[in-house]
Amino acid sequence: MHEASLMKNLMRQIDAVAQQENAKRVTGVAVWLGALSHMTEAHFGEHFRQASAGTNAEGARITATLSDDTTHANAQDVLLESVEVET
Repeated sequence: MHEASLMKNLMRQIDAVAQQENAKRVTGVAVWLGALSHMTEAHFGEHFRQASAGTNAEGARITATLSDDTTHANAQDVLLESVEVET
């Protein structure tokens, strides 16, 4: 359930960037995965493919950086670092 909430929030952020940029589609997404987010890069990729299905981010290239700092203020979060779009 935690992952679903993280992905819903992330997809809202990606959609907001795409709308702001008047994007036809999202071509790339970079994220930072907190050490306590319960996600690996591969696990995140699976969740992203499911969450982005049918959206303008479907098929986007994913770059994920996994933190090992369990004391980081955002250790439980997935943070959007950047979005690449096609206009």
